[in-house]
Amino acid sequence: MPPQDDFQLPPPPPPPADPGAGWSSVAGDDEGNDGSAYREASRGQRLQKVMAAAGAASRRDCEELILSGEVHVNGTLVNWLPAWVDPQRDHIVVSGEGLRTNTPLVHVLLFKPRGVVCSNDDPGDRRRAIDLVKHPSKARLFPVGRLDIDSSGLLILTNDGELAARLTHPRHGIRKEYEVNVQGELTDREILRLQRGILLTTRRRSRRRQGGPEAVKRHAASSIELIHRDRDRTRLKIVLAEGRNRQIRRMMAKLDHPVKKLRRTKLGPLTLKGLKPGYWRELTTGEVDVLRRIGKD
Repeated sequence: MPPQDDFQLPPPPPPPADPGAGWSSVAGDDEGNDGSAYREASRGQRLQKVMAAAGAASRRDCEELILSGEVHVNGTLVNWLPAWVDPQRDHIVVSGEGLRTNTPLVHVLLFKPRGVVCSNDDPGDRRRAIDLVKHPSKARLFPVGRLDIDSSGLLILTNDGELAARLTHPRHGIRKEYEVNVQGELTDREILRLQRGILLTTRRRSRRRQGGPEAVKRHAASSIELIHRDRDRTRLKIVLAEGRNRQIRRMMAKLDHPVKKLRRTKLGPLTLKGLKPGYWRELTTGEVDVLRRIGKD
C-alpha cells in the first residue's frame, strides 16, 4: 500500500461516565481497597502479558513500567508482580494513557526509506515510520527493532507486543540480512575480523536509564558475502543473528570503513519482494504463524 501523508495517531477514547457501560464492570469492586483483586491468578492473565499484547511495550519493559508505578487498573495503582487482570473487563492506564486491550492484532511489513525515523516519539518532529502506514483498524503500531534514520529496508510495525519481544530478543537469533556499501576496499583480513567478531561497548539494559557502566562484548556477523569491491568502495551482504543498535555501522567504523549505504533486505523468512520504498503490506496469517514458531525455537 502507498505511504500516507495525513496519518495521525488516534487519541485514546475518554472513559465513559457510566462504569457499567464502559471500561470495567468491576471498577466499583476496587474502590477503597488495596488492589487485592489483582493479586489473584483466577482473575485472568498476567498484567505485563496483556500490556505487551496491546502494544504498550515488550513484556520486560512492561514489567519495569508496572514496578515503577506507571500502571493503574480501574483507578488502582498496581506496582507489584505478579498481577492479574481481565483484558475484556479491566481498564488499564499506562503513564496516564488508556490502553486498548480489545484492539485486533495488526502486523505490517514496511519498506522504510532513508530519512525516516523508527521512534514513535520524535522531539525533532521528523517523519516517522508510523506516519507511512494508515491502517484501517486505527491500531497504534510500533516498530519491531530499529533502523536508523540513514538506513532503509524491511521493518515490521505491529501492536503485538508479545511477538515483537520474541523477534527482538537475542536468544532467539532471528536472522536479519543487510546489503551494505562501505567506503574503501575491504580486505580479506578485515572480512575475517568481521566474522570472528569485533569488540563493541554496550550499555547494560538494567543501567540504561541510570547511565550506568558499559559492557564490552564481541559482536560478529553470522555470514558475509562479498558482492563487489574496488579501491573506492566495497559492497557486501551481511547476515546478523543478534543485531544490536547500529551494530554494522559501529563494526565498520572500527575498521575505518564508514558505511555509505545500508539496507535490510530480509528478516527471518520475510523479504522486500514487491515493495517500493515508503510502501507497505499486511503480513499474511501464515507469515505471522511462521514468525511465532521462529520466536519459540
